[in-house]
Amino acid sequence: MFLVNLERTLGRYSILLGKLCAVLFILLLFNVFYDVLMRYVFNDVSIAMQELEWHLYAAVFLVGIPYGLQTGGHVRVDIIYEKLSLKTKAWVDLIGCLLLLIPFAVLVAYYGVGFAYESFLLGETSGDPGGLPYRWIIKAVIPFAFISIAISGLAMLLRCINAITGKSTEGFDHEPIQH
Repeated sequence: MFLVNLERTLGRYSILLGKLCAVLFILLLFNVFYDVLMRYVFNDVSIAMQELEWHLYAAVFLVGIPYGLQTGGHVRVDIIYEKLSLKTKAWVDLIGCLLLLIPFAVLVAYYGVGFAYESFLLGETSGDPGGLPYRWIIKAVIPFAFISIAISGLAMLLRCINAITGKSTEGFDHEPIQH
């Protein structure tokens, strides 16, 4: 029961990130609306607002990946995967988590920290006049997102172990995961 509870706790973190992405997406919509309004109605262009669009889009995409993993919205070869038994699906996901997902996420997070930290130390800003300062903030989203992907991968790994051992089949029966 401990592993089931731990998997659900880690899963709630990914669900929380999905809600954060929804808020960021709404901010992105307002940003785009403002940018279009200013450009076509008032003939005024803001480089900073355009860059903020890119930053918000990148944050939504990167921080949304753990939510996709948690809810089963990630890409797989469904034509093959759907025909597998529950335990075989769990084994495929477990091996994928151990050999691909978690190592890759940890590797990118590790190097991403140095990438963002160097940007912070250099005081990196936009290369465009009128662009956004503090480029390290968006670069810091990279290690944050990949640490979160690793956490979601750990939840997925525990879900696989729970399915293989028969403790829980939640997440393998095409029903939405409830948290």
